[in-house]
Amino acid sequence: MKKLIISISLLTGTVAFAQEKYRADSTKVQEIKEVTMTKKVFKKESDRFVYDVSASPVAKGSTAFGILKETPLVSSTDDKSLKVLGKSNAVIYMNGRKTSMNAEAIIELLKNTPAENISKIEVITVPGSEYNVESSDAVINIILKKKLDDGVNGNFRASNHQDYYNHQSTALSLNARKNKLGISTSINGSNWQNRQQYLLKNGTASSLNTSEGPISDPNLNLGGYLNVDYALTERQNIAVSWNSWANRSYDSRGELFNTLSLPSGLSYNKTENLEDARSYNNSVNLNYEIKMDSLGSKLNMNVAYLNYKRFQKSTNSTFNSNLLQETLDLTRRFNQRAPQLIDNYAATADYLKKFKNDFTVSVGGNFSKTDTDNDTYFENLDIPSATFIKDDNQSNHFVYNEEITGVYATLEKKFGPKFSGKIGTRFENTHSFGEILDTDINVKRDYSNILPYASFSYDINDKNNISYSFSSRIRRPSFWEINPVRTYITPTNYIQNNPFVKASEVYNNNFTYMFKQSYFFIVSHSLSKDDYSQIPLQNDNELRYIRTNYGDKTEFSAMIGTQKSYFNNILTTNTNIGLQINRIDAYLDHDPITGDQFSPFVIDTNTKSLLIQTHNNIRLSSKKDWFLGVNYWYVGPQIINIGTLQPLSSLDVSVKKIWNEWTFNLEATDLLRTNVVKLDDTQSNGNYNYVKNDQFRRGVQFSVTYSFGNKKLKNLRQIDDASKDAKSRTR
Repeated sequence: MKKLIISISLLTGTVAFAQEKYRADSTKVQEIKEVTMTKKVFKKESDRFVYDVSASPVAKGSTAFGILKETPLVSSTDDKSLKVLGKSNAVIYMNGRKTSMNAEAIIELLKNTPAENISKIEVITVPGSEYNVESSDAVINIILKKKLDDGVNGNFRASNHQDYYNHQSTALSLNARKNKLGISTSINGSNWQNRQQYLLKNGTASSLNTSEGPISDPNLNLGGYLNVDYALTERQNIAVSWNSWANRSYDSRGELFNTLSLPSGLSYNKTENLEDARSYNNSVNLNYEIKMDSLGSKLNMNVAYLNYKRFQKSTNSTFNSNLLQETLDLTRRFNQRAPQLIDNYAATADYLKKFKNDFTVSVGGNFSKTDTDNDTYFENLDIPSATFIKDDNQSNHFVYNEEITGVYATLEKKFGPKFSGKIGTRFENTHSFGEILDTDINVKRDYSNILPYASFSYDINDKNNISYSFSSRIRRPSFWEINPVRTYITPTNYIQNNPFVKASEVYNNNFTYMFKQSYFFIVSHSLSKDDYSQIPLQNDNELRYIRTNYGDKTEFSAMIGTQKSYFNNILTTNTNIGLQINRIDAYLDHDPITGDQFSPFVIDTNTKSLLIQTHNNIRLSSKKDWFLGVNYWYVGPQIINIGTLQPLSSLDVSVKKIWNEWTFNLEATDLLRTNVVKLDDTQSNGNYNYVKNDQFRRGVQFSVTYSFGNKKLKNLRQIDDASKDAKSRTR
């Protein structure tokens, strides 16, 4: 019952150091860029932070995902997403190119990519105009090592993870180069079953509804990619990339025991949900690049096609019950089928011109056309006749077409050895049309946005640096968020997506002070105008979570931190301590889809939250073959769009052994069982909402990594997939 899990987890609204959504495939797709080598492990360069993984004493035997979690300013609390500065979504690039996989596939790839393949990681907290990202997204650019000789090499990794269930995953990657031809391929798979326990409470002055029970979601994943790169001449390359990912989640089960308390007394029932779902994500990208001169000027062009399919069917049953939670007679049963089909056609062109006087001009554009088809079928069981009857009110065939055209220009200049500046702007036009077939319900959008960007960096001296960045962005709803499908949690509690959700405008500011390339102080501010999320509306014993625009959101944070090694590299620490202030101005008193009136839902307040994150690696032997890792993070209570998120924290410990080309790693996570989501909200009118979500984070994982082949192999160029932005909005 994947969809139900996704929906319920969205209710938690976990932000900052917590996850934005429960499943990665609900969320936005993430992506990666390039990295190079320096002597300093961590430093500030112009508009980005650079973490030199190749110079780090803890990279060997780790995975790309593991090393990202230890990168300064980057965090993850759910192992399914990455955050920058504790709040911004991380869009993943590799070698300066966005990856072409959906979010779930990217995370699996990172978890199965050895960190030894990485040279550097760049963290761009406020991306420039040339980056086609949304809202407050930050960019993490992973730069792979460049190797020189022809030949073949690869990596194999296997891991076993035990929490509530036992999980397994394996991955194999191969790289080959011969003269002008390079081929890179990878395949990875996993058998992963998620277990969650929920406690949901909501009520008004006259009623209280409590739901409690487990959700189990088994997943089989298989993914891979194939990149072929050919040098036409010394300056021209052509490449084709194919990425594929498949997920099967059959026999997902959820069971909630519901207690309804009314002035007339107590009543009990059970809700059982069974779901089968599978999804496929395939994309192909054709790339051409020509280097114009020896300074680095170049033209890069891409055309791409993305096909995404998700098929889901579920059966939801409600039974009368008693205080002993015994199942009695059936009171309601319905079936739902909610397939989603997405086709995206995209093209990009980027021209970079470098001049001898440290002046750089970048211009480019992109076009994306997306067609989605969502044919939801809903039928109720007529219990006396034991036949299912179609429900026309909840069945709908929603089609959505969207075209986005964007152009950008940036100017970057170095004014001597100390000062550099960059300005730019994007112009985007969005045209979309969605309709529910055979009805008069439709929504048409046609709007344009000018999105400016500016940044500067100044080296006060060889020890002190200051920098500032500003950007404005558009945040568009994901395709699944505008599909008007309803997901029931209990008979009186459900989630409703909304085709009328509008894009929101986001403004970001970031100031950084760097000392000795080891200590930093960062102040950031983000304002989201007319933001959207799931908003709870309730009357009596009914609760609807409606996805809609609700008001404005402001996030402010101030953080100090360090990334440094001590005692001749015996201890390496990455520690951040900060304060985050969230303010929400939300008001909603009606269902924007049906027009039904509800008691107003209001948030007009702010919270101050303490943030702590520390990653520590201790070298246990002089041969550098034994390491101990001790990691801890904490986020204090903070207001989010549906209430107050209670404190979260986690203590993780790992031991690593390196033996020739083999690396063995044993890791224990959430030792204190403190990474459990709790959220509550009490309105002035007496409406109450509480969510507790235990995802059983405490666990133990053992992994083995083996590297083989010619270590001087040259890696392929990483290609920027033109359809990357559509992928970020699929499930």
